[in-house]
Amino acid sequence: MKLVEFHWPSGQKLTDDYVQESGRAMDLFDYHPWDGKSWEQRADWLDQRENHRISRSRLAEVLLDYNHKVGNSEKAIEHIRALRNPETLVVIGGQQAELFTGSLYVIHKAITILQLAKQAEEKLGRPVIPVFWIAGEDHDIDEVDHIHVLSAQQKVEKIKLATPHGWRSSVSRMKIGAAEWNDALQWLQGSLPDTELKAGLLSTLRSISCRSETMTDFFAGILSALFADYGLVMMDSDDPAVRKLEGPVFARMVTEYRSLNESFLESTRKVEELGYRPQVEVYENGANLFLFEQQERKLLFGSPKGFQDKKAQLHYSESEILRMAEEAPEKLSNNVLTRPLMQEFLFPVLFTVLGPGEIAYWSQTVAAFHKLDMKSPIIMPRMGYTLLEGPIQKQMNKYGFSFEDVIYRFDEKKQAWLDQQDDLRLEERFAEIKQKFEEIYRPLLKELGAVQPGLDRLGSANILKIQEQIDFLKNRSIGAYQQKFEAAVRQMDRVRLSILPLGKPQERVYNVFAYLNKYGDEWLHELISKPLEVNGNHRIVYL
Repeated sequence: MKLVEFHWPSGQKLTDDYVQESGRAMDLFDYHPWDGKSWEQRADWLDQRENHRISRSRLAEVLLDYNHKVGNSEKAIEHIRALRNPETLVVIGGQQAELFTGSLYVIHKAITILQLAKQAEEKLGRPVIPVFWIAGEDHDIDEVDHIHVLSAQQKVEKIKLATPHGWRSSVSRMKIGAAEWNDALQWLQGSLPDTELKAGLLSTLRSISCRSETMTDFFAGILSALFADYGLVMMDSDDPAVRKLEGPVFARMVTEYRSLNESFLESTRKVEELGYRPQVEVYENGANLFLFEQQERKLLFGSPKGFQDKKAQLHYSESEILRMAEEAPEKLSNNVLTRPLMQEFLFPVLFTVLGPGEIAYWSQTVAAFHKLDMKSPIIMPRMGYTLLEGPIQKQMNKYGFSFEDVIYRFDEKKQAWLDQQDDLRLEERFAEIKQKFEEIYRPLLKELGAVQPGLDRLGSANILKIQEQIDFLKNRSIGAYQQKFEAAVRQMDRVRLSILPLGKPQERVYNVFAYLNKYGDEWLHELISKPLEVNGNHRIVYL
């Protein structure tokens, strides 16, 4: 397997500047990610703050219970036990629980976490464990209940899990029955070509689904199986046992919500002053917490009497919310801005691994970290990959496409290739015919106008009709000629659909099982074991 580095901007200006070490973006964060001293500085700071976090032993007990439940490996269990050691640090990244692990970038994020944990442990000479934070508290089911596959008919098709219509509670609280799992697995089975690996993959997925009550369980079970050799620790943010640990932190966020929100606004203003567009809207009266009420997850806002939902239909006093934090913390949930703060209270985070949008919104949280007497962790961009299959590589070579051509100028390159095949020179010859026709016909029209007024106008209309007929024949001729190259066009289109489906990077559309079914998991292990610099650049993987 060969890897080639490729600079592919994300389109998120702040993130692209951060990855390229632009001074403006760096001013928004506490650490420089590639400064050789940052790793040691962050580790030393975490050591000094040991007593300001939630108890390691209590957190370890919760993680042990959850990872046993989802069938994680003994290696992951060892990592959790190591968390009790005050020397142990964490590399963490997260994602919503998605069907069959969702798009490839979820796998790429896990690979980045594992790579960084291994590198940090070697460099710092102390235990560093990899943790995957599953955002089970998120409630947007439409984002996570499907995957996309490339069909044999060269169409990007959707495989969808049947879910309750209008669900507004967390994904981790939505029960999935055996019939729904079976339907999704049947769809996946039908979408995957027959290979010697297919039966084993489907058997593994069926086994995991049998012990999975929710999408989060299924997601965690698959990731645990894929990365069993490396001990990727799973954590569900909506686990009631985790919520119980977080209760005191929720109470503090409630009592200090005004100053915290002002901190978010302060960071947001700084983002704007440096010329960037904020990723997240910060409301003037935002509490930046959710409340589960009547099977819905409702965003809280400050009000004269305490708190209310966005539509001001539900009202709560501060004492009521504080009582929830103490007695029923599972009723509370972080939003996108307070989640980073909660993570810092739970884990001794050396690195947090983020995607382009996440890096942008974390820039809006730094002042809030400082308000709580904390520093934001070292932010590392997740690695991005495009998997280039052997047949795709051959077709690119055959038609003279570079990776950059496919990304930025595919249509022009395809048309240029087709034009080169046109040994009849149809465009050129039909243009010559139209030109010669006008040269012969125009002088005659002038003479006809002298014979009878109006004949020259009639002749001009006649010219347009004849030209239309010439163009009609030209287009039919070119279409018929290009049919000779239909197979070539399909192959070229297959290249684009492989690399840039739906106009998006491959890693944001396709699912990992299409590749595991064809190539096994050796490429996955190689991406984890091969030493790679986590520098924010994209990598092309030649399978």
